[in-house]
Amino acid sequence: METLITSLAPQLTFPIKHASDVAAARRAGQKLADELGFTEVQAGRLAIVITEAGTNILKHADEGTLYVMQAQSGAQSGASVPGIDVLAVDAGPGIADLATSLQDGVSTAGTAGTGLGALRRQSDEFDVWSLRGRGAAFFMRLWKGPTPPAPCGVEVGALCVPLAGENACGDGWAVSCGLDGATLLAVDGLGHGPDAAKAAAAAIASIERFPHAEPSDLMQRAHEAMRTTRGAALSLARVTYAGDQLRFAGIGNVAGLVVDHGVRRALVSHNGIVGNNMRKVQEFAVDFPPGALCVMHSDGLHTQWDLGDYPGLLARTPAIVAGILMRDFIRRRDDAMVLVARRKGESR
Repeated sequence: METLITSLAPQLTFPIKHASDVAAARRAGQKLADELGFTEVQAGRLAIVITEAGTNILKHADEGTLYVMQAQSGAQSGASVPGIDVLAVDAGPGIADLATSLQDGVSTAGTAGTGLGALRRQSDEFDVWSLRGRGAAFFMRLWKGPTPPAPCGVEVGALCVPLAGENACGDGWAVSCGLDGATLLAVDGLGHGPDAAKAAAAAIASIERFPHAEPSDLMQRAHEAMRTTRGAALSLARVTYAGDQLRFAGIGNVAGLVVDHGVRRALVSHNGIVGNNMRKVQEFAVDFPPGALCVMHSDGLHTQWDLGDYPGLLARTPAIVAGILMRDFIRRRDDAMVLVARRKGESR
């Protein structure tokens, strides 16, 4: 049985510039926890995490962004265990001594020093990246149940940000996880707003119906499903665990790249519009061993990024990688989406 996680699940984005922004994020997080059936104690832990993460941004960076969303984690068995992810990203001075700062009672802002330690203590999963002069990113995950589901073979982190003034995002992503492999989808509906979002949703519906399809076959099925929409650029990848391989097919300008041992390899897409004018679909295969990273993003992000410019970032959870790419390379004149997926297991 496949587990499907997509951009259709709510992602709450909060620019943090004032204490009132932190309060708004906390209230929205509490509402999401209630909808997912979190207990009062679990919801209380989430409130602490959101409050401390937002307050840390204000104290040390003046401003930043909080993302609150359903857990972006697939399970091997297909079983669904509700969870909530919190991602805090800033462009502040960074943390000089990260290990020391995560200890309770340590503060560089003249406070009690319980904030960063509380983030790690209250979370079921925790990760952090920071670089002196380059800001920081904190990732926290809280599960509803006492035992989290056994994860599938890819670890995922993704963000969608609509164009300023729009509520609907015309970009989207989806990941279908199973025992033998995973399928990745990244889509950019033409234009922006509700009509672009409709095209993206039609593409995502295709992976829900055909989770095991090869990229070229899934592209054709998405093309048929999107004929009644304005169309989209679409990139698809199928990861096979047994063969340590990723097969890719792309139409339009949704970028696809594989990063393995610091080496970045671009994946080739052909011109066209899925759902409208799609002439040629071609698959390409690349090695994708444990530890390798696949990054897909819309043209709402600049393409001239290099993870080598961020020491230590490649080893962090994909959500943090997605957060830093969104922070530093968003164009802000269109919808923006980035999907990051890492093969789990020991890298060779």
